[in-house]
Amino acid sequence: MKRNKTLPQLTKAEEEVMQALWTIERGLVRDIMNQLGTPDVPHSTISSVVRILEKKGFVNHKAYGKTFEYFPIVSKEEYAESGVQNLMEKYFGGSPKQLVSFLVKNQDMDLKELNDIMKIIDNHKK
Repeated sequence: MKRNKTLPQLTKAEEEVMQALWTIERGLVRDIMNQLGTPDVPHSTISSVVRILEKKGFVNHKAYGKTFEYFPIVSKEEYAESGVQNLMEKYFGGSPKQLVSFLVKNQDMDLKELNDIMKIIDNHKK
């Protein structure tokens, strides 16, 4: 895993909106609302969350008059990588070995899963 700058953690609501944006790639607030499938959440709430995400550097927009089309500028993979890096540093002393050891011990992996992990490691070495 390459080491990148640590991104700010997102709240649950912010992460839900980002998941929707990662899926649709570009969209208006109403498109994000449709993707979320939460008709009871007001437009203003989603709009506020998107603006917060923009301030945090996760989202940007293109203006069409008074209408804004939003799009992610941090990929899902970048956010996941930052989250794993943060988790590893916080709880496993920055050691990938300790993190993997923890996962193997605590996730009750079967032989196929362990074999798949070994193949990934072998392929990464090549």
